[in-house]
Amino acid sequence: MFVSTFIFEAKPYDDDFHRLNDEIAERARAIPGFLGEEAWTNEETGLSSEVYYWESREALHQLIGMDTHREAKRLHDRWIGAYRIVISEVISTYGQPGLALEHVPAANSGLA
Repeated sequence: MFVSTFIFEAKPYDDDFHRLNDEIAERARAIPGFLGEEAWTNEETGLSSEVYYWESREALHQLIGMDTHREAKRLHDRWIGAYRIVISEVISTYGQPGLALEHVPAANSGLA
């Protein structure tokens, strides 16, 4: 599994942002290999995070190559301040039962 994490300072959003964001999210969810997503906001720091889970690197690259994603990247300074993108490969997940989300694979023994 691969994870793309977008951590950013949000500026005020406008109609263009919502149009692009909604289209990107809808199209990302339709990519074969899309496993799920989460969003977080830290009220103390003002940072937000969008986390997408992918079955393969190829699925993630479909998002990266999407025309609306490229357009949003070109216009990002209208809506996004400082940002960081982290692409990672998951080698293990573990934790307590009951917190399992549909995009998180079953516990992987040996690395916990």
